[in-house]
Amino acid sequence: MAEQILMLALSPTMETGAIAKWHFHEGDAVASGAVLCEVETDKAVMDYEVTTEGVLLKILVPEGSEASVGEAIAIIGKQGEDIRDLVAEASSKPAKTHEEPQEEDKERAAESPGPSPGKDETSAKPEVSGKKVRSSPLARKLAQEAGLDLHAIKGSGPGGRIVQQDIERAVQERPAGASPAAISQTSGLTDEVVRVSQKRKIIAQRLSESKFSAPHYYLKVVVRMDEVLQARSALNARSTSKVSLNAFLLKFAAEAIKKHPMLNSTWNGDTLIKHGSVDIGLAVAQPDGLITPVVRNCGQKGIVEIDQELNVLIQKAQANRLEPAEYSGATFTISSLGSFGIHEFTAIINPPGSAILAVGEIHKEPVVNDQDQIVIHSNLILTLSCDHRVIDGAVGAMFLKDLKEMLEHPIRTLY
Repeated sequence: MAEQILMLALSPTMETGAIAKWHFHEGDAVASGAVLCEVETDKAVMDYEVTTEGVLLKILVPEGSEASVGEAIAIIGKQGEDIRDLVAEASSKPAKTHEEPQEEDKERAAESPGPSPGKDETSAKPEVSGKKVRSSPLARKLAQEAGLDLHAIKGSGPGGRIVQQDIERAVQERPAGASPAAISQTSGLTDEVVRVSQKRKIIAQRLSESKFSAPHYYLKVVVRMDEVLQARSALNARSTSKVSLNAFLLKFAAEAIKKHPMLNSTWNGDTLIKHGSVDIGLAVAQPDGLITPVVRNCGQKGIVEIDQELNVLIQKAQANRLEPAEYSGATFTISSLGSFGIHEFTAIINPPGSAILAVGEIHKEPVVNDQDQIVIHSNLILTLSCDHRVIDGAVGAMFLKDLKEMLEHPIRTLY
Protein backbone atom coordinates (compact mmCIF):
# COMPACT_ATOMS: atom_id res chain seq x y z
CA MET A 1 0.00 0.00 0.00
CA ALA A 2 1.34 3.41 -0.97
CA GLU A 3 2.40 5.76 1.83
CA GLN A 4 3.74 9.24 2.27
CA ILE A 5 7.39 9.73 3.16
CA LEU A 6 7.58 12.48 5.76
CA MET A 7 10.31 14.99 6.47
CA LEU A 8 12.15 13.81 9.59
CA ALA A 9 13.98 15.89 12.19
CA LEU A 10 17.58 15.11 11.20
CA SER A 11 19.09 17.40 13.82
CA PRO A 12 18.00 18.32 17.35
CA THR A 13 17.04 21.89 16.37
CA MET A 14 15.65 21.18 12.89
CA GLU A 15 12.17 22.56 12.13
CA THR A 16 12.35 22.62 8.34
CA GLY A 17 14.63 20.98 5.80
CA ALA A 18 15.40 21.75 2.16
CA ILE A 19 15.84 19.01 -0.43
CA ALA A 20 19.39 19.45 -1.72
CA LYS A 21 19.35 16.43 -4.05
CA TRP A 22 17.13 13.48 -4.91
CA HIS A 23 19.02 10.21 -5.43
CA PHE A 24 16.09 8.51 -7.19
CA HIS A 25 13.66 9.48 -9.93
CA GLU A 26 9.95 8.81 -10.07
CA GLY A 27 9.44 5.20 -11.14
CA ASP A 28 12.67 3.94 -9.57
CA ALA A 29 12.64 1.02 -7.16
CA VAL A 30 13.82 2.01 -3.69
CA ALA A 31 15.14 -0.47 -1.11
CA SER A 32 14.75 -0.04 2.63
CA GLY A 33 17.84 1.68 4.04
CA ALA A 34 18.69 3.44 0.78
CA VAL A 35 19.61 7.13 0.79
CA LEU A 36 16.51 8.60 -0.79
CA CYS A 37 17.70 12.20 -0.86
CA GLU A 38 20.01 14.76 0.72
CA VAL A 39 18.42 17.26 3.10
CA GLU A 40 19.89 20.62 4.04
CA THR A 41 19.16 21.20 7.73
CA ASP A 42 19.96 24.14 9.97
CA LYS A 43 23.40 22.62 10.57
CA ALA A 44 24.50 20.50 7.62
CA VAL A 45 23.51 18.56 4.50
CA MET A 46 22.48 15.10 5.66
CA ASP A 47 21.47 11.82 4.03
CA TYR A 48 17.81 10.81 4.37
CA GLU A 49 17.63 7.00 4.65
CA VAL A 50 14.21 5.62 3.83
CA THR A 51 12.79 2.76 5.92
CA THR A 52 10.17 1.80 3.34
CA GLU A 53 10.74 -0.21 0.18
CA GLY A 54 8.83 0.00 -3.07
CA VAL A 55 8.63 2.28 -6.08
CA LEU A 56 9.10 6.04 -5.85
CA LEU A 57 5.69 7.00 -7.24
CA LYS A 58 5.79 10.74 -6.66
CA ILE A 59 8.27 13.42 -5.59
CA LEU A 60 6.27 16.03 -3.72
CA VAL A 61 9.09 18.43 -2.80
CA PRO A 62 11.49 19.26 -5.66
CA GLU A 63 15.16 20.00 -5.22
CA GLY A 64 15.74 23.43 -3.75
CA SER A 65 12.40 23.52 -1.90
CA GLU A 66 11.83 22.92 1.79
CA ALA A 67 9.26 21.22 3.97
CA SER A 68 8.52 21.37 7.67
CA VAL A 69 9.22 18.37 9.86
CA GLY A 70 6.25 16.00 9.48
CA GLU A 71 5.26 17.17 6.00
CA ALA A 72 5.19 14.70 3.09
CA ILE A 73 8.09 14.91 0.64
CA ALA A 74 7.42 11.83 -1.50
CA ILE A 75 5.13 8.82 -1.99
CA ILE A 76 6.40 5.24 -2.17
CA GLY A 77 4.26 2.21 -3.01
CA LYS A 78 3.62 -0.43 -5.65
CA GLN A 79 3.82 0.32 -9.35
CA GLY A 80 0.44 1.39 -10.72
CA GLU A 81 -1.19 2.23 -7.38
CA ASP A 82 -3.73 5.02 -7.29
CA ILE A 83 -2.12 7.78 -5.21
CA ARG A 84 -4.45 10.65 -6.09
CA ASP A 85 -5.82 10.91 -2.55
CA LEU A 86 -2.31 10.95 -1.04
CA VAL A 87 -1.18 13.60 -3.51
CA ALA A 88 -4.25 15.70 -2.81
CA GLU A 89 -3.67 15.41 0.93
CA ALA A 90 -0.05 16.54 0.53
CA SER A 91 -1.05 19.34 -1.84
CA SER A 92 -3.25 20.84 0.86
CA LYS A 93 0.01 21.56 2.75
CA PRO A 94 2.33 22.94 0.05
CA ALA A 95 6.05 22.79 0.74
CA LYS A 96 7.80 26.08 1.34
CA THR A 97 10.53 27.30 -0.97
CA HIS A 98 13.73 28.96 0.06
CA GLU A 99 12.77 31.97 -2.03
CA GLU A 100 9.59 33.17 -0.34
CA PRO A 101 9.38 36.66 -1.92
CA GLN A 102 9.50 39.83 0.09
CA GLU A 103 6.77 42.44 -0.51
CA GLU A 104 8.91 44.41 -2.95
CA ASP A 105 9.73 41.20 -4.82
CA LYS A 106 6.00 40.47 -5.15
CA GLU A 107 5.48 43.94 -6.61
CA ARG A 108 8.21 43.41 -9.18
CA ALA A 109 6.80 39.99 -10.02
CA ALA A 110 3.40 41.54 -10.64
CA GLU A 111 4.91 44.01 -13.10
CA SER A 112 6.62 41.36 -15.22
CA PRO A 113 4.90 38.30 -16.70
CA GLY A 114 6.10 34.89 -15.53
CA PRO A 115 6.59 31.76 -17.67
CA SER A 116 3.55 30.47 -19.52
CA PRO A 117 1.94 27.35 -18.03
CA GLY A 118 2.93 24.10 -19.67
CA LYS A 119 6.22 25.33 -21.06
CA ASP A 120 9.44 23.43 -20.42
CA GLU A 121 11.26 25.32 -17.66
CA THR A 122 14.21 22.99 -17.17
CA SER A 123 16.58 25.09 -19.25
CA ALA A 124 15.18 28.50 -18.45
CA LYS A 125 17.45 31.30 -17.36
CA PRO A 126 17.36 32.09 -13.68
CA GLU A 127 14.65 34.53 -12.69
CA VAL A 128 16.05 37.78 -11.42
CA SER A 129 14.15 40.02 -9.04
CA GLY A 130 16.13 43.25 -9.16
CA LYS A 131 19.60 41.89 -8.42
CA LYS A 132 18.34 38.67 -6.80
CA VAL A 133 18.72 35.33 -8.56
CA ARG A 134 16.57 32.34 -7.69
CA SER A 135 18.89 29.70 -6.26
CA SER A 136 19.01 27.08 -3.54
CA PRO A 137 20.98 27.77 -0.35
CA LEU A 138 23.42 24.99 -1.20
CA ALA A 139 23.95 26.46 -4.67
CA ARG A 140 24.66 29.89 -3.19
CA LYS A 141 27.15 28.37 -0.75
CA LEU A 142 28.98 26.44 -3.49
CA ALA A 143 28.99 29.47 -5.78
CA GLN A 144 30.51 31.63 -3.07
CA GLU A 145 33.21 29.06 -2.36
CA ALA A 146 34.01 28.77 -6.09
CA GLY A 147 33.90 32.52 -6.71
CA LEU A 148 31.09 32.27 -9.27
CA ASP A 149 28.59 34.99 -10.16
CA LEU A 150 25.07 33.52 -9.98
CA HIS A 151 23.84 36.03 -12.58
CA ALA A 152 26.04 34.33 -15.19
CA ILE A 153 24.77 30.80 -14.52
CA LYS A 154 21.80 29.16 -16.24
CA GLY A 155 19.52 27.37 -13.80
CA SER A 156 18.05 23.94 -14.52
CA GLY A 157 15.67 23.86 -11.56
CA PRO A 158 11.97 24.79 -11.56
CA GLY A 159 11.46 28.26 -13.01
CA GLY A 160 15.16 28.55 -13.82
CA ARG A 161 16.20 28.08 -10.20
CA ILE A 162 19.94 27.48 -9.82
CA VAL A 163 20.68 24.21 -8.02
CA GLN A 164 23.77 22.30 -6.95
CA GLN A 165 24.30 20.60 -10.32
CA ASP A 166 24.38 23.96 -12.11
CA ILE A 167 27.21 25.19 -9.89
CA GLU A 168 29.18 21.97 -10.31
CA ARG A 169 28.78 22.21 -14.08
CA ALA A 170 29.88 25.87 -14.09
CA VAL A 171 32.99 24.99 -12.09
CA GLN A 172 33.90 22.24 -14.58
CA GLU A 173 33.32 24.54 -17.55
CA ARG A 174 35.30 27.43 -16.11
CA PRO A 175 38.36 28.18 -18.27
CA ALA A 176 41.66 26.90 -16.88
CA GLY A 177 43.54 29.55 -14.97
CA ALA A 178 40.50 31.75 -14.54
CA SER A 179 40.59 33.67 -11.30
CA PRO A 180 37.56 33.23 -9.02
CA ALA A 181 37.95 36.87 -8.02
CA ALA A 182 37.78 37.96 -11.65
CA ILE A 183 34.73 35.80 -12.32
CA SER A 184 32.82 37.06 -9.30
CA GLN A 185 33.86 40.69 -9.66
CA THR A 186 30.92 43.11 -9.66
CA SER A 187 30.67 46.78 -10.51
CA GLY A 188 29.94 47.76 -6.90
CA LEU A 189 27.79 47.26 -3.85
CA THR A 190 24.01 47.14 -4.19
CA ASP A 191 21.09 46.93 -1.77
CA GLU A 192 19.90 43.37 -1.35
CA VAL A 193 17.39 41.58 0.84
CA VAL A 194 18.86 38.21 1.85
CA ARG A 195 16.67 35.50 3.29
CA VAL A 196 17.84 34.28 6.69
CA SER A 197 18.84 30.62 6.47
CA GLN A 198 17.56 28.09 8.97
CA LYS A 199 21.08 27.77 10.35
CA ARG A 200 21.38 31.51 10.88
CA LYS A 201 17.99 31.58 12.63
CA ILE A 202 19.09 28.89 15.08
CA ILE A 203 22.43 30.63 15.70
CA ALA A 204 20.61 33.89 16.43
CA GLN A 205 18.12 32.19 18.72
CA ARG A 206 20.64 30.17 20.72
CA LEU A 207 23.18 32.96 21.16
CA SER A 208 20.49 35.48 22.08
CA GLU A 209 19.17 33.09 24.71
CA SER A 210 22.70 32.50 26.00
CA LYS A 211 23.65 36.18 26.14
CA PHE A 212 20.47 37.34 27.85
CA SER A 213 19.83 34.38 30.15
CA ALA A 214 23.38 33.57 31.26
CA PRO A 215 25.09 36.42 33.18
CA HIS A 216 28.42 36.63 31.36
CA TYR A 217 31.66 37.87 32.87
CA TYR A 218 35.09 37.89 31.27
CA LEU A 219 38.63 37.09 32.39
CA LYS A 220 41.75 37.79 30.34
CA VAL A 221 45.29 36.48 30.60
CA VAL A 222 48.46 36.80 28.51
CA VAL A 223 50.23 33.49 27.93
CA ARG A 224 53.86 33.02 26.87
CA MET A 225 53.68 30.40 24.11
CA ASP A 226 57.39 29.88 23.36
CA GLU A 227 57.64 26.42 24.94
CA VAL A 228 54.40 25.16 23.37
CA LEU A 229 55.62 26.30 19.95
CA GLN A 230 58.93 24.50 20.53
CA ALA A 231 57.12 21.34 21.65
CA ARG A 232 54.88 21.49 18.59
CA SER A 233 57.85 21.95 16.27
CA ALA A 234 59.62 18.97 17.87
CA LEU A 235 56.48 16.82 17.52
CA ASN A 236 55.91 17.81 13.90
CA ALA A 237 59.55 17.09 13.05
CA ARG A 238 58.92 13.44 13.97
CA SER A 239 55.41 13.17 12.56
CA THR A 240 54.17 12.46 9.05
CA SER A 241 51.37 15.02 9.48
CA LYS A 242 51.48 18.42 11.12
CA VAL A 243 49.73 18.67 14.46
CA SER A 244 47.70 21.85 14.82
CA LEU A 245 47.96 24.33 17.66
CA ASN A 246 44.26 23.78 18.28
CA ALA A 247 44.98 20.21 19.37
CA PHE A 248 47.37 21.53 22.04
CA LEU A 249 44.76 24.04 23.21
CA LEU A 250 42.06 21.37 23.50
CA LYS A 251 44.37 19.03 25.41
CA PHE A 252 45.62 21.62 27.89
CA ALA A 253 42.13 23.03 28.40
CA ALA A 254 40.92 19.51 29.23
CA GLU A 255 43.74 19.04 31.74
CA ALA A 256 42.89 22.35 33.42
CA ILE A 257 39.20 21.41 33.49
CA LYS A 258 40.08 18.22 35.38
CA LYS A 259 41.35 20.43 38.17
CA HIS A 260 38.30 22.73 37.99
CA PRO A 261 35.27 20.60 37.04
CA MET A 262 32.81 23.47 37.47
CA LEU A 263 34.09 24.72 34.10
CA ASN A 264 32.61 21.49 32.69
CA SER A 265 29.13 21.99 34.13
CA THR A 266 25.67 23.03 32.93
CA TRP A 267 23.04 25.22 34.60
CA ASN A 268 19.80 23.23 34.86
CA GLY A 269 17.49 25.43 36.89
CA ASP A 270 17.20 23.75 40.30
CA THR A 271 20.29 21.61 39.68
CA LEU A 272 23.79 21.79 38.20
CA ILE A 273 24.97 19.03 35.88
CA LYS A 274 28.67 18.25 36.34
CA HIS A 275 29.67 16.32 33.25
CA GLY A 276 31.94 13.31 33.60
CA SER A 277 33.44 13.65 30.10
CA VAL A 278 35.32 16.72 28.86
CA ASP A 279 33.73 17.21 25.43
CA ILE A 280 35.31 20.27 23.83
CA GLY A 281 33.85 22.01 20.80
CA LEU A 282 35.91 24.11 18.39
CA ALA A 283 34.01 26.84 16.55
CA VAL A 284 34.42 26.49 12.77
CA ALA A 285 33.32 29.25 10.39
CA GLN A 286 31.04 28.46 7.44
CA PRO A 287 29.73 30.81 4.73
CA ASP A 288 26.28 30.94 6.35
CA GLY A 289 27.29 30.86 10.01
CA LEU A 290 29.40 28.70 12.23
CA ILE A 291 29.27 25.21 13.65
CA THR A 292 31.06 23.60 16.58
CA PRO A 293 32.38 20.07 15.98
CA VAL A 294 33.02 18.32 19.29
CA VAL A 295 35.97 16.13 20.28
CA ARG A 296 34.67 13.80 22.98
CA ASN A 297 36.51 12.87 26.17
CA CYS A 298 39.55 15.09 25.53
CA GLY A 299 40.82 14.45 29.06
CA GLN A 300 41.58 10.82 28.20
CA LYS A 301 43.19 11.42 24.81
CA GLY A 302 46.62 12.52 23.70
CA ILE A 303 47.40 15.51 21.50
CA VAL A 304 47.95 13.46 18.35
CA GLU A 305 44.68 11.55 18.78
CA ILE A 306 42.79 14.80 19.40
CA ASP A 307 44.37 16.33 16.31
CA GLN A 308 43.39 13.36 14.12
CA GLU A 309 39.78 13.49 15.26
CA LEU A 310 39.71 17.27 14.90
CA ASN A 311 40.95 17.12 11.30
CA VAL A 312 38.16 14.72 10.31
CA LEU A 313 35.53 16.80 12.07
CA ILE A 314 36.70 20.09 10.53
CA GLN A 315 36.69 18.58 7.03
CA LYS A 316 33.15 17.31 7.57
CA ALA A 317 32.09 20.67 8.99
CA GLN A 318 33.45 22.55 5.97
CA ALA A 319 31.60 20.11 3.68
CA ASN A 320 28.36 20.47 5.69
CA ARG A 321 28.48 16.74 6.52
CA LEU A 322 28.56 16.63 10.32
CA GLU A 323 26.15 14.28 12.07
CA PRO A 324 24.16 15.73 15.02
CA ALA A 325 26.24 13.73 17.52
CA GLU A 326 29.38 15.38 16.13
CA TYR A 327 28.35 18.99 16.75
CA SER A 328 26.01 18.94 19.75
CA GLY A 329 26.50 18.74 23.50
CA ALA A 330 29.89 20.44 23.94
CA THR A 331 30.62 20.90 27.65
CA PHE A 332 33.30 23.52 26.92
CA THR A 333 34.05 25.50 23.76
CA ILE A 334 37.11 27.11 22.19
CA SER A 335 36.81 29.85 19.58
CA SER A 336 39.96 30.98 17.78
CA LEU A 337 40.27 34.02 15.52
CA GLY A 338 44.05 34.19 15.60
CA SER A 339 44.37 33.12 11.97
CA PHE A 340 42.44 36.31 11.03
CA GLY A 341 44.95 38.52 12.85
CA ILE A 342 42.61 39.21 15.77
CA HIS A 343 44.62 40.21 18.84
CA GLU A 344 41.90 39.51 21.41
CA PHE A 345 38.10 39.24 21.62
CA THR A 346 35.26 38.03 23.80
CA ALA A 347 32.91 35.19 22.86
CA ILE A 348 29.32 34.30 23.75
CA ILE A 349 28.90 31.07 25.72
CA ASN A 350 27.78 28.10 23.64
CA PRO A 351 24.99 26.19 25.49
CA PRO A 352 24.85 23.72 27.21
CA GLY A 353 28.37 24.69 28.30
CA SER A 354 28.99 27.36 30.90
CA ALA A 355 32.26 28.75 29.54
CA ILE A 356 33.98 29.52 26.26
CA LEU A 357 37.63 30.35 25.65
CA ALA A 358 38.42 33.04 23.05
CA VAL A 359 41.88 32.64 21.48
CA GLY A 360 43.67 35.49 19.72
CA GLU A 361 46.75 35.44 17.50
CA ILE A 362 50.23 34.54 18.71
CA HIS A 363 52.32 37.69 18.44
CA LYS A 364 55.84 38.66 19.39
CA GLU A 365 56.32 41.51 21.82
CA PRO A 366 58.99 42.83 24.19
CA VAL A 367 58.64 41.71 27.82
CA VAL A 368 60.56 42.74 30.94
CA ASN A 369 61.78 39.56 32.71
CA ASP A 370 62.61 38.97 36.38
CA GLN A 371 66.11 40.39 35.85
CA ASP A 372 64.65 43.62 34.44
CA GLN A 373 65.89 42.67 30.99
CA ILE A 374 63.84 43.25 27.87
CA VAL A 375 63.31 40.00 25.95
CA ILE A 376 61.07 39.01 23.04
CA HIS A 377 58.35 36.42 23.65
CA SER A 378 55.58 34.88 21.55
CA ASN A 379 52.48 35.82 23.48
CA LEU A 380 48.85 34.82 23.23
CA ILE A 381 45.81 36.50 24.79
CA LEU A 382 43.13 34.16 26.14
CA THR A 383 39.75 35.53 27.19
CA LEU A 384 37.42 33.31 29.19
CA SER A 385 33.67 33.97 29.17
CA CYS A 386 31.87 32.40 32.14
CA ASP A 387 28.27 31.92 33.21
CA HIS A 388 28.18 33.44 36.69
CA ARG A 389 25.28 31.18 37.69
CA VAL A 390 27.65 28.22 37.51
CA ILE A 391 31.21 29.55 37.73
CA ASP A 392 32.26 32.00 40.43
CA GLY A 393 34.90 34.59 39.58
CA ALA A 394 37.57 32.94 41.73
CA VAL A 395 36.92 29.53 40.11
CA GLY A 396 37.22 30.97 36.60
CA ALA A 397 40.37 32.86 37.59
CA MET A 398 42.02 29.74 39.04
CA PHE A 399 41.17 27.74 35.92
CA LEU A 400 42.72 30.41 33.69
CA LYS A 401 45.77 30.68 35.96
CA ASP A 402 46.36 26.92 35.79
CA LEU A 403 45.81 26.85 32.01
CA LYS A 404 48.37 29.65 31.62
CA GLU A 405 50.96 27.75 33.68
CA MET A 406 50.33 24.54 31.72
CA LEU A 407 50.83 26.28 28.40
CA GLU A 408 53.92 28.13 29.58
CA HIS A 409 55.44 24.92 31.01
CA PRO A 410 53.94 22.11 28.88
CA ILE A 411 56.51 19.54 29.97
CA ARG A 412 55.03 19.54 33.47
CA THR A 413 51.60 18.64 32.09
CA LEU A 414 52.64 16.13 29.46
CA TYR A 415 55.03 14.28 31.71
